[in-house]
Amino acid sequence: MHLSPTETASRFGVSIKALRLYEQRGLLTPLRSEAGWRTYGPDQIARLHQILALKRLGLPLAKIGELLAGPDALGIVLALQEQVLARDGEQLSRALALVRAARAKLKGGQALSIDDLANLTKETSMASRLTRPTYFHPALVPHQHKYFRPEEIEALASREGFDQEREIAVFFGMVEELKELAAAADPASQAALDLGRRWKAHGDALTSGGQDVAARMRNMVMDALVDPATAPQMPFSAEHMVFLVKIMGKLKEADVQGLLPAGSGPLLPE
Repeated sequence: MHLSPTETASRFGVSIKALRLYEQRGLLTPLRSEAGWRTYGPDQIARLHQILALKRLGLPLAKIGELLAGPDALGIVLALQEQVLARDGEQLSRALALVRAARAKLKGGQALSIDDLANLTKETSMASRLTRPTYFHPALVPHQHKYFRPEEIEALASREGFDQEREIAVFFGMVEELKELAAAADPASQAALDLGRRWKAHGDALTSGGQDVAARMRNMVMDALVDPATAPQMPFSAEHMVFLVKIMGKLKEADVQGLLPAGSGPLLPE
């Protein structure tokens, strides 16, 4: 079955302008009819699903392009979606059970206790936030609720002056530098030390300098790197992290000598 741009946009809840944007970015290439009209067949529809799934998890289009260029892109996207939806489904099920129990109590003539009301408020509030944009990289989403409550994630994302698109662009730029420097294998180089300083500054900005938040972020990142389902989606590998630790070690040596300001990046294992 082949769909026109209008049919595709209607079925997938996107605009025709968005379809053209994905085409311009090289993410989605429609077929052409004999008359030259754009059409979308099964392969194009599958690709559109992948784009939208990753976009709704908060990934920028540039990173989506990188992921879709890899092998088994659809399988990886579906695995990531499955983990996120399973986690969210558990939360929603708990909230629904509480609401039903509360309604049963009221129907039976019983009053709701303070604990009942407190639990309802907490669980239904958390459930309502599950559909909001994520603060973390999509590969971290299956792990984020192990370390952060939904209200904490929302507080991080709604900080005054926080620009997620800008932060994403800065972070992925640093990741590319990290990969190039790791290939050179010299953590003491001036370029590596400069990246280390910027990485720490970026991390401090993301966590507002909170060491507890930084430690939880480090643990969340490490969980994602060792999880077979999320490791392929991480923007860097465990080997890159090891090299980054070496860079930070060199910076700490300089700190002792009083050459650089002290600090610790939130995305590093201690």
